[in-house]
Amino acid sequence: MKVFVGGAFQGKKKAAMEKTGLCETDFLDGETCTKEELLTGKAVNHFHSYIRRALKEEREGALDAFVQELFRKNPDLVIVSTELGYGIVPIDAFDRLYREKVGRILCKAVEQAEEVYRVVAGIPVAAGILVATGIAVATVNQEIAGTARTEGVQG
Repeated sequence: MKVFVGGAFQGKKKAAMEKTGLCETDFLDGETCTKEELLTGKAVNHFHSYIRRALKEEREGALDAFVQELFRKNPDLVIVSTELGYGIVPIDAFDRLYREKVGRILCKAVEQAEEVYRVVAGIPVAAGILVATGIAVATVNQEIAGTARTEGVQG
């Protein structure tokens, strides 16, 4: 799995295409795709929009169960999503739930991802690197400072 996150209109999909070699037609649209398409698709743009639709159409628990199934059955999925956690906390209860659910689901995606990028002004910044022998996350700042840590690496 590869995850690309960032603010609105920051070039996340373009960065995902450049980093993965996928083309426009390889991307599902989270605003309109079905569960079945997500389970077999190569990539999804607007994943946050899929989460919003699912929360409106079904119970929260059903969404959580589907996300677990999705990550298990389609581990090579490329996810492109807008970050929603910055800014003013919404007044509306549904909007608060939606914002929290997007953040929590993206955290689960990142835990399983091989590559994670935060896209800012069209520039994909590697947010983490996962090593096949275990999880070894090294942030860009740590690499630059020469203090990259490897935690939980199994030999």
